[in-house]
Amino acid sequence: MNIPRVFPACLAGLVILAGAFVSESHAQTPPTRKIRLAVMDFDYATVQTTTAALFGTNVDVGKGITDLLVTDLVKDGTYSIIERAALDKVLKEQNFSNSNRADPNSAAQIGKLLGVDYIVVGSITEFGNETKNTGMGGGGGGLGGLGLGGFHHSNSKANVAITARIINIDTGEILGVADGKGQSARSSTSMLGGGGNWHGFGAGGADFGSSDFQQTIIGEATKAATDQLSTGLVADSPKLTMRTVTVEGEVAAVDSGQIIINVGAKAGVKVGDQFNVLRVTKEIKDPTTGNVLRRLTNTVGVIKATDVDDVSAICTAVSGTDFKTGDRVKTVVQ
Repeated sequence: MNIPRVFPACLAGLVILAGAFVSESHAQTPPTRKIRLAVMDFDYATVQTTTAALFGTNVDVGKGITDLLVTDLVKDGTYSIIERAALDKVLKEQNFSNSNRADPNSAAQIGKLLGVDYIVVGSITEFGNETKNTGMGGGGGGLGGLGLGGFHHSNSKANVAITARIINIDTGEILGVADGKGQSARSSTSMLGGGGNWHGFGAGGADFGSSDFQQTIIGEATKAATDQLSTGLVADSPKLTMRTVTVEGEVAAVDSGQIIINVGAKAGVKVGDQFNVLRVTKEIKDPTTGNVLRRLTNTVGVIKATDVDDVSAICTAVSGTDFKTGDRVKTVVQ
């Protein structure tokens, strides 16, 4: 006789955590996403003379190193990195000067416009060889082998040193510092030696991610310094908390099922954000001064942003009905 075997059934419970409203800018809340970073192009003013002589033209080595760093951080995956196109757009709109690259206050303003949690600013403090920079060659055109931009007096190893700071965009406070130092494993009579035919610059930019550049001794040192810096920035991640913003506004209009509110991207609103809609039922006033002490409200429903511009958002109802102009809206966005 076959006796059926009975296996215990397991039922997984689903726990839904509802977040309370908070007013702190960097609240300790359970993470629902990665911390968002924007990386400014590194300042290279202190090494500009050296790099111009090395490359035979004024190459933006700060942008080149930033691109390498962003690639490292994206591959690591600890942070969510803002796209360069979005950063460049804001910088252009704000007429941001290259001289402000390492300024925490300027960077904090840019960070708010980008909607990131923190912004990284940095500087290049060394970019050259380990011996005195005498006999540096100049000139323009293509760079390759041991010729243009070389230090011809002796064999040298290449050294690169960079430093970065993580800036709180609400306060301008420096919350993390990381350094990167790299030295080539090889020596050469030219910083561009060993790379064959590197010529990855034009219009003031540089492709430091190319394999040709990274085969040069200065490219080798640059990659080592950037990798070390990236590791340091990742190590700082436990110091950081997600930025949350309380957004409050009012219903500006209700039209054919669409609820338009008077807050938008500049206040931190994004497509998909949900708002509690509240209606004031009574105002409690100070009997002496007449000032409003408290407003009593009823919850009308919940709405969700489907289209957002700088100063407003179009929403649809998630729950509730009878939304009216003047109803208050409130949410916490990350």
